[in-house]
Amino acid sequence: MSPPRWVQDDGGRAAAGFTGEARDCVTRAIAIATGIPYAQVYYDLHAQALSDPRHIARLRQRYGCTVRQHTSPRHGVPRQISDPYLSRLGWTWTATMRIGQGCTVHLRADELPMGRLIVRVSKHMCAVIDGVIHDTHDPSRDGTRCVYGYWRRP
Repeated sequence: MSPPRWVQDDGGRAAAGFTGEARDCVTRAIAIATGIPYAQVYYDLHAQALSDPRHIARLRQRYGCTVRQHTSPRHGVPRQISDPYLSRLGWTWTATMRIGQGCTVHLRADELPMGRLIVRVSKHMCAVIDGVIHDTHDPSRDGTRCVYGYWRRP
């Protein structure tokens, strides 16, 4: 029997007491792949978003004065916040797609390296551990979803 290509995993979100719907794929993926508790990743990303003046300026321009609620990882985490966080954790980025190149790597086990990865696809991030996707749903689109790149611990 072949191993599963997807395992339902909320990254510890429910166990940490978080409820309701959220667009928290970045927080979830980081918690799953790194093993850092979900709540810690959530609060670290939130603190980083609140302390990033460029991020705050973009939010003020877009939303006006209600900036604090838009810095919550519950509403998504932009690359300007997640990338430095992962770099500080010692993870390295590998791009798998370049402008004008087209898709060369898909979200499937035979096209990704083994190990613990945080994979970026269109409008989503997920954890992949030894070729198995760990997420709240299967984002692979039957193995056709293009991978923009992935973070990996050296």
